[in-house]
Order: sequence, then structure tokens, then C-alpha cells
Amino acid sequence: METLTKRTLWLVFILVSSILLSCGAYNSSDQYTCAQPEETGDGLETASMKDVNIDAKMIEKAVERIAAGKYREVHSMLIYKNGKLVVEEYFSGHKYKWDGPDYHGEEVKWDRDMDHQIMSCTKSFTSACIGIAINKGFIGNENQSIFDYLPDYQYLKTNNREYIKIENLLTMTSGLAWDEWSAPHGITSNDIDRLYFDCDDPVVCVLERPWWAIPGDKFTYNGGGMVILGQILKNATGMNIDEFSKKYLFAQLGIKKSTWSKYPNGMIDAAGSLRLTPREMLKLGILYLNDGVWNNERILPEGWVKRSSEPYRNNVGIKIPIEDSGKNGYGYSWWTCELQSGGKKINMYRANGWGGQVIMVFPEQEMVVVFTSGNYATRSTLFKIISKYVLPAVY
Repeated sequence: METLTKRTLWLVFILVSSILLSCGAYNSSDQYTCAQPEETGDGLETASMKDVNIDAKMIEKAVERIAAGKYREVHSMLIYKNGKLVVEEYFSGHKYKWDGPDYHGEEVKWDRDMDHQIMSCTKSFTSACIGIAINKGFIGNENQSIFDYLPDYQYLKTNNREYIKIENLLTMTSGLAWDEWSAPHGITSNDIDRLYFDCDDPVVCVLERPWWAIPGDKFTYNGGGMVILGQILKNATGMNIDEFSKKYLFAQLGIKKSTWSKYPNGMIDAAGSLRLTPREMLKLGILYLNDGVWNNERILPEGWVKRSSEPYRNNVGIKIPIEDSGKNGYGYSWWTCELQSGGKKINMYRANGWGGQVIMVFPEQEMVVVFTSGNYATRSTLFKIISKYVLPAVY
């Protein structure tokens, strides 16, 4: 009875908070009305949904359902269309806490100024940094051996590991055995968490894993490979990824504050530790939507977005156990998929993070959608919001 009462009070809290603080207003016809997002001087232009031919009623209905807890705990939803930010909504929920119940910490009302743990969306930022390093000549190309940039780990260049290329780490096709999907987070039987709890040097702990497939042939989701990419970037540029991203990516996008976490040995976690605001997440999606160009300046190499947004070789038909996205492909650290709406096929690729953190890019619709969430212990259902409300609102 006590648990039920707490859950009921929590749902009432969400609903009341949303009525008062979400979507601008609650009018006499008992319908939410979403206000045009505010221009804050951060480089994002705003407009109304009507200006870009989005059905506002459909989006308002989605916001109402999110606020009522229909999709569990969604913290934000942003929609960028035709060069404008047209939807920016925030909801109540929990901050992430790795040892809290359901990984939940403090209850808060999220807003645009609060940064969020973006989990594995971090990988897509790391991939962008590798692309920038190639574009600027710090790294020759992604087809080089990883050991070209790992001078302190040459003794591990054995048992076919010498064939692992930078591209294999970007596409999760290193051929190294790895498992971070079958065990919950927070325990050492999850390979990615073992790097925090039971590892003196993350690079060694990843490269010592058994070799089980020819590099490039088979997909195995391996966040450890992204950590190695962070070390490759450091050795190639003389900068840790936090410094490099700040100078060569975030400064260009107008992102003024970013936070990366470190492993106990001081190495930066380039796989899942980045914290940003939803607006800052959106900017990476816009950069990719614009083929790697920002304010007429090329940030990413020619072809990098194409290789990110298309499945690499055999990286197709992948099912992600933590969400309802169906079958996926995987490119240069971006997930790809094909959706259906109004009898039409919709191509989308996305940066994806545990718990419902996502940057979705819809090239044909000139649209980027961002969600942050707190569904760490439950299956993410964000694709239902996209298929039931967002895509129908665009057509």
C-alpha cells in the first residue's frame, strides 16, 4: 500500500508540474499549447511549429502523454525542423545515480540550463572528434592500425589484434570478445563497468580480451573500443578528448561547458561519460544533418556523415535489448534504421544512450529530434512517441 501511494503521488506530481510548467499554457479547452522556444543567443534560431508545417496538436498531445507518465520518465523533447528549433519541452524526473534504486537519484524539474548524463551518445561525439582529427591531419585515416597510435601497448600486438583498424573501433567490429548487454550496469560481469571497478588500465583490459572474429566481419557492441579511441586521439594530438573536443568541436558549435568522467587511473571515459544540455546535444545532430558543416565551416571530413549514417558492411539486423527500435544498422558510432509513416519509408540515424538519451537525425525531413530520459531500469519506448506523434505531425 505504501509503494502504491508513493507511485500515485509521484504521478500526480508529474501531471501538476507539467500543467504549470510545461508547454507554455493550459487553455480553457483543456489542451496544452506549446510556446515557441526562446532564443537565448546560443546560435539556435527558433520558430513556431506552424512556421515549419508541423501539426501542433499532435505534438501537444505527445507532450501531454509524456507529462502524464505514459512513456515512463522522459526528461526533455526537442524538435529542430527546417533550420529552426520549434519544440523544446522539459519534464519532471530523476537525476542519474548509479547506486540508486532504478539508478535514480534526486527528483528535479528539468530545464534547458541543466546538463544531463548522455550515456552512449558520448560515442557519437567521440567519433566526431576522430573525424575532426583526421580532417586536421593529426590522424592519417581511419584505415590505419590502432597500434600506429598506441606506442605503450605494442606488446599486445599479437593474436590477430595487429589487424584491428581505427575504423573497426568506430563500427564495433574489432573482433574482440565483449559483453555489456547481458548483465545489468553496476557490476563487474558487465565488461564496460569492469573498466571502472576491476581494471588498472582500461586499454589493457580491452585489448587483452579474447580474439574471436576477423576484424571488420562481425558486430559486437564494445564501448571499450571507444575508450581506446580516446587514447588514440590523445597520442595523436597531445590532448585528452575533453581538451580536444572543447577546442575543435564545442567551441565551433557554441557549446561552452562540457563534462567528461575519468577512470580511476585518470584516463577519460570516451564511451559514455559526457554531460551536456539537450540543446547542446541537438547541435551535434544539426552538424550531421548539414553534412559536417557549421556556419559555412567544414568541421567533419567529406564523407564522414555518410559513413556514419549507413550500416558498415555486415552491421545490419541488430536488435537492441534496452529499447523498442526494432532492427538496426551501425555505422561510424551512429545507429541506423528505417521507419514507416503514412505508408512511406523514413530513414533515420541516431546517437543512442542507455536510459533513453537520443539524438535522431531525419535527413529527408530536415529534422533532428532529441530526447533525454531516466528509463535506466526499464525498456525505452521513445520510438512509440516518434511513430505515433512526431512523424504523423510532419506529414
